[in-house]
Amino acid sequence: MPATNVSDVVRIEVAPAGDRAYEVVLGEGVLGELVPLAAGRTRVAVIHPPVLRSTATGIVAELRSEVGLEAHAVQVPDGEEAKQLRIAGSCWDTLGRLGFTRDDLLVGLGGGATTDLAGYVAAGWLRGVDVVQVPTTVLGMVDAAVGGKTGIDIDAGKNLVGAFHQPLAVLCDLATLTTLPEAEARAGLAEVVKAGFIADPRILELLESDPTGAAHLPELIERSIRVKAEVVSGDPRESGRREILNYGHTLAHAIEKVENFTWRHGAAVSVGMVFAAELSRRVAGLDDTTAARHGELLRAIGLPVEYRGDRWPGLLDAMRVDKKTRGRRLRFVVLEALGRARAFEDPEAEHLAAAYGAVAAGAVTSTTG
Repeated sequence: MPATNVSDVVRIEVAPAGDRAYEVVLGEGVLGELVPLAAGRTRVAVIHPPVLRSTATGIVAELRSEVGLEAHAVQVPDGEEAKQLRIAGSCWDTLGRLGFTRDDLLVGLGGGATTDLAGYVAAGWLRGVDVVQVPTTVLGMVDAAVGGKTGIDIDAGKNLVGAFHQPLAVLCDLATLTTLPEAEARAGLAEVVKAGFIADPRILELLESDPTGAAHLPELIERSIRVKAEVVSGDPRESGRREILNYGHTLAHAIEKVENFTWRHGAAVSVGMVFAAELSRRVAGLDDTTAARHGELLRAIGLPVEYRGDRWPGLLDAMRVDKKTRGRRLRFVVLEALGRARAFEDPEAEHLAAAYGAVAAGAVTSTTG
């Protein structure tokens, strides 16, 4: 692991009310900070996808040589395939076989699916052990690895089983993004755009000046992390304001389920935000210019803004088991204005159908609601 260039490192504190505070460390070479975080432990397990096998092997070797730890690499499937109960169970079996105790440490190395899984495994093992999250994608850095929400998918929907479990630290090493596929980096920008619309309009200006994100990527990531850190610090368990971080996600999670998780999360969120913007225009008074700005920016980035019209009934069914739903009442995050988001409960069926018409490719299949 390369040495950290301290002068280029940004440290963002996340201080969840009623829980321990931790740092999100952002910069080139910050992966090296894992060594002091692991010092004093007996065992470390690095949970990683196949594509990061060599990185995980290098981390294990350094922990063994520098700190004298019993370190192990634990490979899991790539992407959403990892977020399954059978994979979590396999990880727990491995920890049991290796003799992991409450004083030992897990590391989640990978994209958002891997950090979600690693956090959930850490939350469940012995009712909670420490985890350091090392996100290696844009989406993982700006969203999944920060905030302590962990989870897995089940047949009924995405992230319906999980736990709140704050990490010991989050290490966002920008060097890991240099080999990230272009499509993956582009999908991650959807969560960056979300942060811009709900809290930090400067993000939108930076992306409009360069829709690839390349010219301002460190600043975009930092600003997005700061948005999330501020929100989750005040509402760590999503009992209030934290819900705004789900802007665009109600429809997005439904799309992911209907597509059997073959869509990238960021692509689904992109469609979901255009839908949410139109719903916001109809029920929350969002101005036309800001509503239209969603589709314009997301198209410029190269993200999808349409989905099949004939899937509307199935999407409605999927949204009814979304974790934000209360009883039989659907809940969405809407914008009243740029930077001002709130939850909206039980919109009328005609407003939902009309909002879906803004993203529907082809006629919307009718439904009784």
